[in-house]
Amino acid sequence: MGLRINQNITALNAHRNLVATDSALSKSLERLSSGLRINRAADDAAGLAISEKMRGQIKGLAQAIRNAQDAISLIQTAEGALNETHSILQRMRQLAVQAANDTLTPDDREQIQKEINQLIEELDRIGNTTEFNTKKLLNGQAGYAVTEQNGLASGGAVTVNGVAYNAGSAISAEDLDALVIRMTPGTNTKAGVYTVVITQNATRAQIGGEDAGDTTVDYSGTIVLNGVAINVVSGENLDNVVLKINNVKNLTGVEAAVSGNSIVLTSINYGSSATINVSGSNDLLKDLGLTGGGETVLSDAGTDIVGTINGKAAIGKGGTLTLVAPGDDADGLSITIDPSKLELESGAELQFSAVVDASGAVTLHIGANKDQTMTVSIRDMRAKALGVDQISVLSQTEAEESIAKIDLAINDVSTERSKLGAYQNRLEHTIANLGVAKENLAAAESRIRDVDMAEEMMEFTRSQILLQAGVAMLAQANTLPQAVLQLLR
Repeated sequence: MGLRINQNITALNAHRNLVATDSALSKSLERLSSGLRINRAADDAAGLAISEKMRGQIKGLAQAIRNAQDAISLIQTAEGALNETHSILQRMRQLAVQAANDTLTPDDREQIQKEINQLIEELDRIGNTTEFNTKKLLNGQAGYAVTEQNGLASGGAVTVNGVAYNAGSAISAEDLDALVIRMTPGTNTKAGVYTVVITQNATRAQIGGEDAGDTTVDYSGTIVLNGVAINVVSGENLDNVVLKINNVKNLTGVEAAVSGNSIVLTSINYGSSATINVSGSNDLLKDLGLTGGGETVLSDAGTDIVGTINGKAAIGKGGTLTLVAPGDDADGLSITIDPSKLELESGAELQFSAVVDASGAVTLHIGANKDQTMTVSIRDMRAKALGVDQISVLSQTEAEESIAKIDLAINDVSTERSKLGAYQNRLEHTIANLGVAKENLAAAESRIRDVDMAEEMMEFTRSQILLQAGVAMLAQANTLPQAVLQLLR
């Protein structure tokens, strides 16, 4: 081996290894102190890019969870207010039932009306003031707006509120306001113009009208009307029998009226679920004008509304028409007609269009990326929208009508609360799903970006030992040129 003093190759080699070991030791210290495998782009350029994208998703998912939790708070605020709305309507119904009893005087009914008026004002106050983060919830601003555009009758005559319209004649928006009690978008309904065609109106069940010869009952006995027994005494007139039947109409769902020399029984409600079942002796039923033959058991049922929405057959239930068409823009759209205000002759059709504007609905961003949203709508829950702003119980007849109107309002609030409950359940499932996605994504990002502490401690210990050995060997290498001095002795 040659001996040189200008270049100490061994020392240079030892120094190079020592510098590399020191650099590796520094990186290990950095990773161990930060807990990260990637502290800068140079550590893993591709890994950094992938992990940063994942980090954005993780933060987005975390915020989406918070968004969904805020949405649940909003829904709970609205539902809590509707709980009180329900209580008010139940109290109004109780007062209307009380006022429908003819044992009360006009002064008594006036006092009841005063309380009802205050309850109506409270319904409006709740609707106008219920808010979440200053956003109004129950005054219609958080829901879909529905505006009737036009209406026309074709194929026959149509009577609206007693006014007859010939085929092809236009029906004004004012008439439609009286006819269309409500048009409600479903949870999947998108904004747009929808055409509704009604080909058959809902009807009530009806029995009777057969000429009994006179207005005096000749036979005594009992008739059973929808499960309720009513006693009839020989010699009493038909008006008295009608009074007995109407006194229990809240139990039977049937009201009676005298028509000529007979009694006509009519269900209070409309649709196929409105039924009349009456039984009794043949002579008694015939004497009351309920049958002209030898029947002892009579029954009848109403019919549901029939029609289409945007040319597609909709499901009718009573006076409400609902389109069930998943994926269709009109899915869930329903329209409720007051059958008592509408008469369709054979072959007649009522057609009109309405604009559904979803701009006021609440859009919830419940995902980490663009367009991952959910739309929540809350109907106007004030007295006018519920149809109870003009409730009057100042007479027995008005009180009876008020009971039916309040029942519809209670059903509307129940439907809205059920919808809000469904929204909340959906959001809770969304939160659970987002949590799982965030957890799995965080685990994947950690495997790319975080350091394995056990493995890195091994590397640190190895680099530390190598550094100590490198320092010792560099010291030895630096002494090698001194061997040349031995040749000079």
